[in-house]
Amino acid sequence: MPITQSLAGFQASLAQCDSLIANAHRTDAAGANIFPQRDREQITVAAFLNLFIAWEEFIEAAFGDFMMGEATVGGNQPVKFVSPPTRDHSTGMVIHTHRFFDFAHHDNVRKLASLYFQGGYPFEPTLSSITAELQDLKTIRNSCAHMSSSTRRALESLAGRIMAQPQPGIGVYQLLIAVDPRVPGNNTTVYAAYRDKLIAAATSIAQG
Repeated sequence: MPITQSLAGFQASLAQCDSLIANAHRTDAAGANIFPQRDREQITVAAFLNLFIAWEEFIEAAFGDFMMGEATVGGNQPVKFVSPPTRDHSTGMVIHTHRFFDFAHHDNVRKLASLYFQGGYPFEPTLSSITAELQDLKTIRNSCAHMSSSTRRALESLAGRIMAQPQPGIGVYQLLIAVDPRVPGNNTTVYAAYRDKLIAAATSIAQG
């Protein structure tokens, strides 16, 4: 699969995530929410999880693309240290002896890129530049999956850092729909800010 298709698939998945959130917050002619609060929360959190999965799928697809000898969108040919005969072989080389490769472990993704490609290119330096953002996304993902005392503390710490003030008791939904004060214009939600980071990173990797 050409890297252009992998990138297009990622962008389409994120557009679907945006659509889910927008539809969940639709209002009627009188301005009242069509969906109840609980539904809006669950749909938004599900959309975020889909975004996280889409990023992992893009990275996995990109590994396969470049391991099979695809050039970047910009026309550069990554120098690879592996030559799998088929796409299935490239997937097997990533998974190795495990049942699956956890693309949420971003340090391991970077190590794999440096093992298989000279200088980790084209995954590097992009992945290194968004290490903090990827860890933030993992923190939110973990809170979506299981809200324990430790994940709650991690989410509150992240929210406090984003908002520049303590956010005790904040939930995933409240964080995702909050306006991100770090983004100029004061009209970008936390969800949209991280989504834009991922789009830019995927585009950079594909472009080379």
